[in-house]
Amino acid sequence: MLRIVAAGSIFFPGLFLLSKRCLKNGLGWSEGDATIVSARLVSSIQAIMASSAGYVIASSCKDVIEDQHWLTSTYILFAVPYFAYDIYAMFLCYWYKLQVKGHEEDIVRPKPVGSAVASYLRREFLMVLHHVVMVTVCFPVSVFWRQGKGDYFQGVMFLAELSTPSVCLGKVLIQYKKQHTLLHKVNGALMLVTFFICRVLLFPYLYYAYSRYASIPLYTVPLVAPWQCNLGAFCLMAPQVYWFTLICRGAFRLFTGASRSQSPASQNKSDKGCCSGKRNPLPPPANGYSQADTETGAH
Repeated sequence: MLRIVAAGSIFFPGLFLLSKRCLKNGLGWSEGDATIVSARLVSSIQAIMASSAGYVIASSCKDVIEDQHWLTSTYILFAVPYFAYDIYAMFLCYWYKLQVKGHEEDIVRPKPVGSAVASYLRREFLMVLHHVVMVTVCFPVSVFWRQGKGDYFQGVMFLAELSTPSVCLGKVLIQYKKQHTLLHKVNGALMLVTFFICRVLLFPYLYYAYSRYASIPLYTVPLVAPWQCNLGAFCLMAPQVYWFTLICRGAFRLFTGASRSQSPASQNKSDKGCCSGKRNPLPPPANGYSQADTETGAH
């Protein structure tokens, strides 16, 4: 068990450092650009690995309660260090976003690290909380409390990560001001669909799968399921629904052209004018869930 956790603890930070070094030394990227793109790359790779494991597990379990697959606990142990690493990686992204062009106030008067950490935790509270819960609650529940039951459901939950690569690509495109490209629009549509299916419909599907297994009406499943399962499903689904609403708002702005109502030139001019004090000097949240300029994304 400890060897698998140690392997994950080495793999994800190591992949991040390797990617950053290649981008800096091989392509001559800046420290900030290399850090942000490397963090998105690691998140995408983890998502592909988790989705692949989830597909293998779910397709192998015929009995949704009793069937077991060795990959279930193995991948949970391997992936749990990722969530601890990602909290730090998100902070690095936030830190470097404070220094991007257009946030002159932060460049002239850079924040101390302690102040930046406090600001990061305020802006990213929900995402950081999500990661902490994954490590402190979901990890022990999935590995120990289940007692080998319900590997099928765990595999299906791994499939939630299918939406992450498109989310990460969207964040990168937004970071480099490619919001109005065809690639961003296509990726935005893909993100909207995959997030809704893999993260919002996921939980109703789990109840539906159990209703078929137990041959009971769907509406009675919450009544017969353990209260811990209902509470856990609600706590995991609630932030997904919230983030999905932000994605929908961003998609509406993108596809209706609302975000293009003001040209970039006029935006730059207004930023330097008398109203510049009204501009928010902070970058968008590192997790991408912003209501402005389609800066919507997800972990």
